[in-house]
Amino acid sequence: MQGSRCFVSLSPQTPSYSRRQTSRVETPDGVWVYWRCHGRDDVSRVLDLSSGGLFLAAPGPRSVGTKARLDFLVQEGQIRTEAIVRHIEPGNGLGFKFTAVTEQDSPHLAALLTRLRYLSRSRGKL
Repeated sequence: MQGSRCFVSLSPQTPSYSRRQTSRVETPDGVWVYWRCHGRDDVSRVLDLSSGGLFLAAPGPRSVGTKARLDFLVQEGQIRTEAIVRHIEPGNGLGFKFTAVTEQDSPHLAALLTRLRYLSRSRGKL
């Protein structure tokens, strides 16, 4: 995962359209990540997830552009990613863009997304 880079636009204007390249899915209470950022370790609930990133419930502020390492705590197996803070909602959490996912962990991330999409559709039918 070393050598991965991500360039962040710090433009103050927000476009009226979504720049998201992958659809995200809301997560149930059971999706958590252990993450490290600037020497500080934390465990946070994942509020939504896509193959390109996630949004965490995180009380402590971080700056846009801050790098982090995330380890998912899920039944699909080991999922380790490197990410960068792309969006901040003070008091609610942080949006991360994945900058690297190991080749071994990528299938586990895909399996997690498949499970979450299935759960989301199942809840919608009730």
